[in-house]
Amino acid sequence: MTATAANDVARVPTSARPVIESPSPESPIESSSSAPTVPQSLSTASNPAADSTSTITATNKGEATFYGGNVSGGMCSFSTYSIPSGLFGTALSDFNWNSAGNCGACVSVTGPNGNSVKAMIVDQCPNCGPNHLDLFPDAFAKLADPSKGVIPVEWAIVPCGITSPLILHNKSGTSKYWFSMQVVNANIPVSKLEISTDGGKTWQATTRKEYNFFENPSGFGTETVDVRVTSTSGQAIVVKKVGVASGSSVTAGSNFS
Repeated sequence: MTATAANDVARVPTSARPVIESPSPESPIESSSSAPTVPQSLSTASNPAADSTSTITATNKGEATFYGGNVSGGMCSFSTYSIPSGLFGTALSDFNWNSAGNCGACVSVTGPNGNSVKAMIVDQCPNCGPNHLDLFPDAFAKLADPSKGVIPVEWAIVPCGITSPLILHNKSGTSKYWFSMQVVNANIPVSKLEISTDGGKTWQATTRKEYNFFENPSGFGTETVDVRVTSTSGQAIVVKKVGVASGSSVTAGSNFS
């Protein structure tokens, strides 16, 4: 069996992992103008094997393989989104999955020859081991001859370089009785999504699922809501009067800087 074929076997879907509850709401912030830095750690699990996450530091050492690539059908559920021009795609080990917290994050990946690519995380690589990246074929080919199958890499989460606004997408079935929303096109990874039904006076948390939607199974009881999206660096963007119609999308006025 070739390295690529062995890797395909490893990518059989695994059972759902524990849901991580969003932090408590904070006071509302209109789109911050300050330019935050990307945090060095997006996950701080002390026992990676137990929590299915491992610490992500400024620079991570691991291995990379490649597979056919899957955006619309990947674990990040980017069914309505295409990777922006200039970026490659990759799956990330379930050890670093962080309850889909790294979906949409971009990583700068350096191969054994010192050259690098920037790839967006769009899928999960089950049972691949800590800090493992399963790159799309074109990304792997930029780093090494595909015949190698497996290569050592160093990688770090970096801003994607996306300047167009982030987008809010409602899952099919979303209504005032059941809420499920996804954030795509974010320049910096998203840490939480909160909802206000009283004009921003109070904010209610949602729960991020393993398939990268923020949900409230009871809904919020209204046809429109205000949405506050916060990045891993603490910057927040508020989008007002967002409809909760099934499958609809709304483009925000800005992105994280």
